[in-house]
Amino acid sequence: MARVRSICTVIAVLLGLAVLPAHAAPTLLSQGKPALASSAENGGTPASAAVDGNGDTRWSSEWSAPQWLRVDLGASSAVSRVELDWESAYATAFEIQVSADGDAWQPIRSVTGATGGRQGYDVTGTGRYVRMNATQRANGYGVSLWEFRVYGTQGGVVPGTGVRVTGSQGNWQLTVDGQPWVVKGLTWGPPAADAARYMPELKSMGVNTLRTWGTDASTRPLLDAAAAQGLRVINGFWLQPGGGPGSGGCVNYVTDAQYKADVLGQIRQWVTTYKDHPGVLMWNVGNESILGLQNCYSGTELENQRVAYARYLNEAARAIHAIDTNHPVTNTDAWTGAWVYLKAYTPDLDLYSVNSYGNVCKVRQDWTSGGYTKPYILTEAGPAGEWEVPNDANGVPAEPTDVQKRDGYTQAWNCIVGHTGVSFGGTLFHYGTEYDFGAVWFNLTPAGKKRLSFYSVQRAFGGATPANTPPVISAMTVPQTVAAGAPLTIDVAASDPNGDAIQWSAAFNSKYIDNSGGLAGAPVQVNGNRLTATAPDRLGVWKVYVMAEDGRGNIGIETRSVRVVAPQPSGVNVAQGKPVTASSYQQVGDGAPFPPSNAVDGNGTSRWATDWADPQWIRADLGAVTTFQHVQLVWEGAFGRAYEIQVSDDGGNWRSVYGTTAGNGGVDSIDVTATGRYVRLHATQRGTGWGYSLYEFGIYRR
Repeated sequence: MARVRSICTVIAVLLGLAVLPAHAAPTLLSQGKPALASSAENGGTPASAAVDGNGDTRWSSEWSAPQWLRVDLGASSAVSRVELDWESAYATAFEIQVSADGDAWQPIRSVTGATGGRQGYDVTGTGRYVRMNATQRANGYGVSLWEFRVYGTQGGVVPGTGVRVTGSQGNWQLTVDGQPWVVKGLTWGPPAADAARYMPELKSMGVNTLRTWGTDASTRPLLDAAAAQGLRVINGFWLQPGGGPGSGGCVNYVTDAQYKADVLGQIRQWVTTYKDHPGVLMWNVGNESILGLQNCYSGTELENQRVAYARYLNEAARAIHAIDTNHPVTNTDAWTGAWVYLKAYTPDLDLYSVNSYGNVCKVRQDWTSGGYTKPYILTEAGPAGEWEVPNDANGVPAEPTDVQKRDGYTQAWNCIVGHTGVSFGGTLFHYGTEYDFGAVWFNLTPAGKKRLSFYSVQRAFGGATPANTPPVISAMTVPQTVAAGAPLTIDVAASDPNGDAIQWSAAFNSKYIDNSGGLAGAPVQVNGNRLTATAPDRLGVWKVYVMAEDGRGNIGIETRSVRVVAPQPSGVNVAQGKPVTASSYQQVGDGAPFPPSNAVDGNGTSRWATDWADPQWIRADLGAVTTFQHVQLVWEGAFGRAYEIQVSDDGGNWRSVYGTTAGNGGVDSIDVTATGRYVRLHATQRGTGWGYSLYEFGIYRR
């Protein structure tokens, strides 16, 4: 096929940069360099024609997408500008990418809605290879370039580029490529592989920075997606015992040379891999470990470990600086007391970091009182956490309301940026789509739905003005207790600022019973401002959640606690206080012993527990042959999957009056009419890996 340049393209070439104003560029690096392409339309349009400096020759591809053109600059180079001179078969969507090895690519410019002709872009990136990767064609042909020009500096970094901590005591500034950078960030939750899907929303929020807790081979898609939208990433490296008060995995920083060497090797590996990636903002080594060491050591040894850890951080900072001179290094802990150790033993850090929620507005005073000489960022902040709030009437942490969380994010941000010249901003917690106990407490987008706190962060960061915002739940009331399996009434007051109809749903969580994080959806009946759900069957303090959605991707969530208690059967409990025997009972362990008498004492908080084996039984002696009509089994978490209720007149010969192989714990209310002096629960299959455990074995005569 033969085509000539369009008249518009010819005029553009004749006028040169009058069509697109010229930008000063250091050196043309691409001309005459080796070039490859995904395909060539024919022998007369090879890849080399796009870098030969001849405006009358061109590269053209096969008639499909995607297509790419790659030039080898011969050595690692700092790329500052790229120009493309399209023939009429141009790309409407493409990326400019760089690579150190010609295999792994990072985008430095993404273009959509392109109109062809002559295009030029100022970029920032480092690599030996530069590629134009076209994903959408303008017409039915392929893509074709008269010239592909790459400008920059070979063998080094463009002066003034990189991420720097500049200034002096109390008057510091973070700069990116010479420009001020206030960290307006969020911690990152979704899989890195999905980053490109979420990045436009983050950008629209005003986010410019993301924070991670680990860096490895899976990090690249996150860096690529961030760089394509002009965002940067604080790349974390996890150290044990990370996670502060709830941490695990103890390490001896005084003696464990192998662990320290292994982790330092991993840090060196990934810093080397990503140091030239345009998505990197800085390196963050460790998360809450100085505080977390208290879970492993105490007294003098705790102090020794904290000092050794801080010294190891300094070793890591030096190792990173030896590889990468263009990105600062920081360390995060969960309280400003850790900065004492950093100040004394980690001089090579460029700045400090801290995670702070309810105390975020005290960080400034702590910095001043500590006499610190380095700036800082907040790497986690948001509403008060579970560990910081008072307990409610049921003895569990009282979760802030949606409105309080919204205001908590605003207050945290104002305190962060109020420390001018010292605080560089922060990454608020948490951008994620998880939908469980922790996600409802903290996530801005649980299950992908936007809540009030999402929009408060968007306002704080100067993001786009929202067209629609979530329903606001202004009140929620539940009873303090409810019988297992009984109707639970939930009174709510809510309004939608945009007048959207509210769709209600409910869920329960057993965090304070078995440490489960999951939410179990519950059918709910709606009658005006009153919702009715069925209470769980298992005893203990539950969290009950109500969700108000507007059908536009927004959600309001409120939660309260409710204590589920055993229902009171009618009649007389003829087993209460009577002699009981059992196949076994747990005699050692936390809270032990758990004798069989606990199951007939009328106390719903004491229990009988067995050995961890099948079968097991408990027998009540009613004192005389008795007729009864109801049996209530109030199980602790270790319940019976298969069991029988048996009766006997002599304690030796037993007859079954009820049986099941589908027990599911909680409260089993069994209506059965039977007669006998002895009544036995005979269990043959456990519902868990533990034994059997009963709060109450009630036998009722009505």
